[in-house]
Amino acid sequence: MTSFTNSTMKIPRISFSILFSFALSMLLTSLRLGGEFKDASSFVLATSSGANRVGFDITTKSHLLIPSGGAASSLQLGKQNGTQFNNMNHTSSLTYIASPIHSFEDREAKSIERDSAADSPSTQINSINLANSPPENISTNCKEDEITSELRQIEKEKGSPLKVLFLSADTGGGHRASAESLANQFMRKYPGTTYDLLDIWTPTQIYPYRTLVPAYKHLSANPRRWQLLYHISNTRWYELLADLHSTIYCRKKVQSYIEEYDPDVVVSVHPTMNFVPLRATRRIAKSKEKYIPFFTVVTDFGSGHSTWFQKGVDKLYIASERIKKLSKKRGNVPNEKIVMSGLPIRHDFAVQAEKMGDRTSESGKLYRQEMKSELGIDPKKKTILVMGGGEGVGSLQAITESMVAEFKRQGVDATICVVCGRNLKLKTQLESRDWSSWSRKDLPKTKTKRKMIRRIFSKLRRSKRMQEALDKFGNNDEKALQGGNVDVVGLGFITNMADYMVAADVLVSKAGPGTIAEAAAVGLPVMVTSYLPGQEAGNVDIVLDGEFGDFCTEPNEIANVLSCWLKDESLLEMMSRKSAKVGHPDAASNIVQDIGDITHEW
Repeated sequence: MTSFTNSTMKIPRISFSILFSFALSMLLTSLRLGGEFKDASSFVLATSSGANRVGFDITTKSHLLIPSGGAASSLQLGKQNGTQFNNMNHTSSLTYIASPIHSFEDREAKSIERDSAADSPSTQINSINLANSPPENISTNCKEDEITSELRQIEKEKGSPLKVLFLSADTGGGHRASAESLANQFMRKYPGTTYDLLDIWTPTQIYPYRTLVPAYKHLSANPRRWQLLYHISNTRWYELLADLHSTIYCRKKVQSYIEEYDPDVVVSVHPTMNFVPLRATRRIAKSKEKYIPFFTVVTDFGSGHSTWFQKGVDKLYIASERIKKLSKKRGNVPNEKIVMSGLPIRHDFAVQAEKMGDRTSESGKLYRQEMKSELGIDPKKKTILVMGGGEGVGSLQAITESMVAEFKRQGVDATICVVCGRNLKLKTQLESRDWSSWSRKDLPKTKTKRKMIRRIFSKLRRSKRMQEALDKFGNNDEKALQGGNVDVVGLGFITNMADYMVAADVLVSKAGPGTIAEAAAVGLPVMVTSYLPGQEAGNVDIVLDGEFGDFCTEPNEIANVLSCWLKDESLLEMMSRKSAKVGHPDAASNIVQDIGDITHEW
């Protein structure tokens, strides 16, 4: 079977000379600025025996006076600027962090408010230089360990609220979705928990890190360029240089962002936010004499970038054996730190998976029919769910047109639900079109030679059982005695995706890791139509090796394969059972429980 993970493009030789020059310049810069690796002296805060709280600056040997009304939970550590101490109150606004620190948008999080003390005017910190006239009840010669030993001496009980900091960026919706699903579980298991999502790179304003999000959006729209960058950056020498460069230029700023939030635990859900943040977190913990656990939740399914894997993390949560092999090979992560958890997905899928049970059982089939009725879908027809991401991108219209024509030709009664996302133009086109007269003659012609090559290549990858169905139903060019009755439903941006996946018989989608994980959670077969070279290539292998789907890119071929599946009920049931084996509907809950248990131990 062909592996998509290893099917990389050849890199032009000229690229190496350019990259070598870039690498050399970074190395020379690193040698010149090597002194930046030294720790910057910081100060800590402690409580005094009097009414006020007092901090001690180790560098200037001066004290900082905090009024007695200050909230310990929100204000513990900051960065001094001359004689001014930056107030560290955090707002409860739920916006994605473009600059530290805010919260990310989540409809369930909107009902969670921060402790009113954190926003109280009494928490303002006044910086007073007391080096020459220290308070009588404070010794100017107090030791650092004596001060830090009194810092935040709050012994947390099992299940008490946590302050969680997620590290991520808007480079694809999967990272945000994973963080939201984990945050949801933190609030369920540890009521009162507060959390934020921090993009550590954008606010540094240091090139090229500040361009991470716009650069990804540009390159992902140009797959070949993205593929080139992905594979070059996924090499050991590039990783070493990138780690060195980002440490020199960004470590202090990243450390200040994390330090400002003062988390109980840090959870990274982004590949670029592990090396520097992990080391920054360890430095903070050392200076405060308070251990801050650091966890990485890998949000890739079948293949992952080398920057995901750091052996110094407390735990590494992964979704497949493929990722486990990569973590050991590229990061030397020990077995005891690797947890095969599955991808964290929305809680709705765990709820629906439990209610439905085995979708191939009689009770499962009955539940699915009831779900179709609730969604306004004819329960007697097969249902195909077509997705193209939140923006409704991809060749959704061409795929839909081919399916309508092929289903009608082969006598398949079906409802095609197309998730258009924010693409209102596509939704309007699908709803306004007269599909009753649509047929194969309305489709664009496909070159016969190219079509034959695709079929030969596809046959080498498919499971024997799938190919048998195609040989039985797919090579029949005769029109069915009675044409299929096909409906097309255009959907906008929906929030009940779990309901639609339960109702569907087949999912048609690009190879997004979260989408495949959600489908597997409810035992749904998958037809993969495209993938982003690099991190999504391995997701195609997950589907093919798991034998719960296929990969086709040409709309007419997609329609032909799907019509064969829908006419072979035993094949669909086999694919559903194999899909369910890959699924982990409770992954988010299990991950959060493990993180919470470990964090509370400290």
